[in-house]
Amino acid sequence: MRIRQSFLLSSIFLLMSTASVLAQNKTAKPVSPNASPEATALLQLLYSLSGKYTLTGQHNFPMARDRNSKFAASYTGKTPVIWSIDFGFAKKGDKDSYLERAANVEEAKRQNKMGAIVTMCWHAVPPTASEPVTFQPVAGADPNALASVQGRLTDQQYKDILTPGTELNKKWMAQVDTIAFYLKQLQKAHVPVLWRPYHEMNGNWFWWGNRTGQYSTQALYRQIFDRLVNYHKLDNLIWVWSVDRPTRAGMEFSNFYPGDNYLDILALDVYGSDFKQDYYDQLLVLSQGKPITLAEVGTPPTPEILEKQPKWSYWVIWAGMTHGTPKKQFEALANDPQVLGLHDAAYINAVNPFRAKIGELLLPLNQPADFSGEWVLNESKSNLGVQGAGNLPHKLKIDQKDTEIYVQRYFIEEWRDDRVSEDKMTLTGKETKSDFYGSPRGIIAGLSANLDTLNTTTIVILNRGGQTTRMTTTEIWALQNHGNELSIAQSSISPQGSRKIMMVFDRE
Repeated sequence: MRIRQSFLLSSIFLLMSTASVLAQNKTAKPVSPNASPEATALLQLLYSLSGKYTLTGQHNFPMARDRNSKFAASYTGKTPVIWSIDFGFAKKGDKDSYLERAANVEEAKRQNKMGAIVTMCWHAVPPTASEPVTFQPVAGADPNALASVQGRLTDQQYKDILTPGTELNKKWMAQVDTIAFYLKQLQKAHVPVLWRPYHEMNGNWFWWGNRTGQYSTQALYRQIFDRLVNYHKLDNLIWVWSVDRPTRAGMEFSNFYPGDNYLDILALDVYGSDFKQDYYDQLLVLSQGKPITLAEVGTPPTPEILEKQPKWSYWVIWAGMTHGTPKKQFEALANDPQVLGLHDAAYINAVNPFRAKIGELLLPLNQPADFSGEWVLNESKSNLGVQGAGNLPHKLKIDQKDTEIYVQRYFIEEWRDDRVSEDKMTLTGKETKSDFYGSPRGIIAGLSANLDTLNTTTIVILNRGGQTTRMTTTEIWALQNHGNELSIAQSSISPQGSRKIMMVFDRE
């Protein structure tokens, strides 16, 4: 036993040394023939960061666009580098609706422009059904006509999917071609994608998983690779091979490895903080120097785990699970210089040379403040003067995207529901015109030179009884306390006099 352990440890050490050398190879090429410059640059970036940094990431439900990522930014103290999305499978209105694909393609373009890295997966619909389907089998449904992501196909059905000319093979191709349609839009927009098909393939819970032998999960993975790369000529994909923890016999990584020529990155899904060193070591040996990553986690690894497992390129927290990790743990990660968020200088300095290679705009070291979120007035922290909070909003809902900010202000009406006002402001310094109780109003807004505060000037021209008066309000917005407080210094001049106050809102 000691001889076997010694041999295994020696092998691990040798392969880890090889991995270290390969990780420094800046000419690493994706497995897709004629990979796009963007995909090549992305993979080279991950090689260059391997063993030095771990990138933060967040999955978003298809219906959410980027709301999960925004919550993660406010809760964890770092804006995630990795923006993750699923192509969906469910009916209209469901958080996993497949009808959100077009909108999420546009969101992926926006995320890429902002400097985030896009990763996509697909809870694929079994060829025995058509979209939409449920996640788990419906009670009493025909098991031979599986219409859910989870569940088991018959051996014959699985064989038919992998056999050219059968009805199930044709149906499978049509479903994959639908996904290719959206991936081609990203290819046209020069957006590289960390593409993760048939994830957790060593598990037996998804219809595609845990098949060995001639008609195997490996073969299905190679088949989708061939369809997307060789038939559809998609060149913007970085192929992420994704497995779950080998918690029982039959889930060994090597049983499902499709071959070196079919993957760029090896990924593990970890829930319950089950970051066993053995999983890491096995995946590292299998990777032969290729990057490894945590494609899904419920809770991210602690700094202590990352010290022992430094090669994890990034993690992605699954949608809806960020709040399940104590803030204290996120504070420790936020203070770890090896853990990078989108706005960290180390990430910006690392990604900009690769963006320059492909003609992308460089990311500024000073990132613009993002005021998005729901905010509640904290009267005890505010300085409102003798007039109090009577005519001030007790709640704000703010949605900031690119150069626009949409603001909903909620005012308490003691005899009825809240009065809600809505404003849209641009950050370009261009005046936004609107109506204020029948009077013309203009708003000019812009970020400060350091991009950390928002300055607004609102002018309302009042016409009462043939007399024209002017009401001017200026505001300075600033984020404090790691983005969890919004302070608004307001000065106003009106026919009733002048007023200077400080409103402080807590992130809800």
